[in-house]
Amino acid sequence: MIGDFFKKKTSKKIRGEHLGSEEYIDLSELAESGGIEMQADTLIKVAEIHRFEDIRNVTSVVYDGHILLVDTDAIAGNKEALERVHSELKAVANDVGGDVAGVGQNFVAVTPAGLGVDRKKIRPY
Repeated sequence: MIGDFFKKKTSKKIRGEHLGSEEYIDLSELAESGGIEMQADTLIKVAEIHRFEDIRNVTSVVYDGHILLVDTDAIAGNKEALERVHSELKAVANDVGGDVAGVGQNFVAVTPAGLGVDRKKIRPY
Protein backbone atom coordinates (compact mmCIF):
# COMPACT_ATOMS: atom_id res chain seq x y z
CA MET A 1 0.00 0.00 0.00
CA ILE A 2 1.31 3.42 -0.83
CA GLY A 3 2.51 5.38 2.17
CA ASP A 4 3.57 2.35 4.20
CA PHE A 5 7.23 2.99 3.52
CA PHE A 6 9.35 6.08 3.96
CA LYS A 7 12.25 6.47 1.56
CA LYS A 8 15.47 7.99 2.78
CA LYS A 9 18.60 8.57 0.78
CA THR A 10 21.86 7.22 2.08
CA SER A 11 25.38 7.61 0.88
CA LYS A 12 28.18 5.06 1.00
CA LYS A 13 31.82 5.77 0.41
CA ILE A 14 33.65 3.20 -1.71
CA ARG A 15 37.20 3.83 -2.97
CA GLY A 16 36.90 7.52 -2.17
CA GLU A 17 33.61 7.92 -4.09
CA HIS A 18 30.22 8.59 -2.55
CA LEU A 19 27.58 6.29 -3.99
CA GLY A 20 23.99 7.30 -3.33
CA SER A 21 21.38 4.67 -2.62
CA GLU A 22 17.86 4.51 -1.31
CA GLU A 23 16.79 2.77 1.85
CA TYR A 24 13.21 2.14 2.88
CA ILE A 25 11.95 2.32 6.43
CA ASP A 26 8.83 0.26 7.13
CA LEU A 27 6.43 2.63 8.90
CA SER A 28 3.84 -0.08 9.57
CA GLU A 29 6.13 -1.53 12.26
CA LEU A 30 6.06 1.85 14.02
CA ALA A 31 2.26 1.97 13.96
CA GLU A 32 1.91 -1.60 15.21
CA SER A 33 4.28 -1.00 18.11
CA GLY A 34 2.19 1.91 19.34
CA GLY A 35 4.66 4.55 18.12
CA ILE A 36 1.98 6.35 16.11
CA GLU A 37 -1.44 7.14 17.49
CA MET A 38 -4.30 8.27 15.27
CA GLN A 39 -6.19 10.83 17.35
CA ALA A 40 -6.42 13.59 14.76
CA ASP A 41 -9.74 15.02 13.65
CA THR A 42 -8.46 15.45 10.10
CA LEU A 43 -6.37 12.81 8.37
CA ILE A 44 -4.44 12.76 5.12
CA LYS A 45 -5.74 9.81 3.12
CA VAL A 46 -3.71 8.51 0.16
CA ALA A 47 -5.38 6.85 -2.83
CA GLU A 48 -4.09 5.27 -6.04
CA ILE A 49 -6.20 5.71 -9.15
CA HIS A 50 -5.84 3.07 -11.87
CA ARG A 51 -8.89 4.09 -13.93
CA PHE A 52 -11.43 6.91 -13.87
CA GLU A 53 -14.07 4.77 -12.15
CA ASP A 54 -11.80 4.46 -9.08
CA ILE A 55 -12.28 8.13 -8.25
CA ARG A 56 -15.85 7.64 -7.04
CA ASN A 57 -14.66 5.17 -4.39
CA VAL A 58 -12.14 7.56 -2.80
CA THR A 59 -13.68 11.05 -2.82
CA SER A 60 -16.00 10.32 0.10
CA VAL A 61 -13.11 10.97 2.50
CA VAL A 62 -13.10 14.66 1.46
CA TYR A 63 -16.84 14.90 2.19
CA ASP A 64 -16.03 13.40 5.61
CA GLY A 65 -13.59 16.27 6.28
CA HIS A 66 -10.29 14.57 5.49
CA ILE A 67 -7.52 15.52 3.06
CA LEU A 68 -7.16 13.30 -0.01
CA LEU A 69 -3.81 12.82 -1.76
CA VAL A 70 -4.40 11.07 -5.08
CA ASP A 71 -1.60 9.22 -6.89
CA THR A 72 -2.39 9.41 -10.63
CA ASP A 73 0.81 7.74 -11.82
CA ALA A 74 -1.03 4.65 -13.10
CA ILE A 75 -3.15 6.73 -15.53
CA ALA A 76 -0.50 9.31 -16.44
CA GLY A 77 -0.30 7.91 -19.97
CA ASN A 78 -4.07 8.19 -20.56
CA LYS A 79 -4.69 11.89 -21.12
CA GLU A 80 -8.50 11.54 -21.30
CA ALA A 81 -8.77 9.61 -18.02
CA LEU A 82 -6.35 12.01 -16.32
CA GLU A 83 -8.38 15.05 -17.40
CA ARG A 84 -11.61 13.39 -16.20
CA VAL A 85 -10.04 12.59 -12.81
CA HIS A 86 -8.76 16.16 -12.44
CA SER A 87 -12.19 17.52 -13.38
CA GLU A 88 -13.92 15.26 -10.83
CA LEU A 89 -11.46 16.26 -8.08
CA LYS A 90 -12.06 19.94 -8.85
CA ALA A 91 -15.81 19.35 -8.59
CA VAL A 92 -15.40 17.63 -5.21
CA ALA A 93 -13.29 20.51 -3.88
CA ASN A 94 -15.90 22.97 -5.15
CA ASP A 95 -18.73 20.96 -3.54
CA VAL A 96 -17.14 21.08 -0.09
CA GLY A 97 -15.67 24.58 -0.36
CA GLY A 98 -12.15 23.17 -0.24
CA ASP A 99 -9.08 23.36 -2.43
CA VAL A 100 -7.39 21.22 -5.07
CA ALA A 101 -3.82 21.44 -6.35
CA GLY A 102 -1.18 19.35 -8.06
CA VAL A 103 1.61 18.17 -5.80
CA GLY A 104 4.61 17.05 -7.79
CA GLN A 105 4.12 15.40 -11.14
CA ASN A 106 1.60 12.65 -10.37
CA PHE A 107 -0.16 13.67 -7.16
CA VAL A 108 -3.22 15.82 -6.58
CA ALA A 109 -4.25 17.08 -3.14
CA VAL A 110 -7.93 17.75 -2.35
CA THR A 111 -8.86 19.46 0.91
CA PRO A 112 -12.16 20.00 2.70
CA ALA A 113 -13.52 23.42 3.71
CA GLY A 114 -11.20 25.49 5.87
CA LEU A 115 -8.00 23.90 4.55
CA GLY A 116 -5.99 25.02 1.55
CA VAL A 117 -2.90 23.98 -0.38
CA ASP A 118 -0.03 26.48 -0.44
CA ARG A 119 1.34 26.57 -3.98
CA LYS A 120 4.79 27.79 -2.90
CA LYS A 121 7.47 25.26 -2.13
CA ILE A 122 9.49 25.70 1.03
CA ARG A 123 13.11 25.93 -0.07
CA PRO A 124 15.67 25.38 2.71
CA TYR A 125 18.37 27.23 0.80
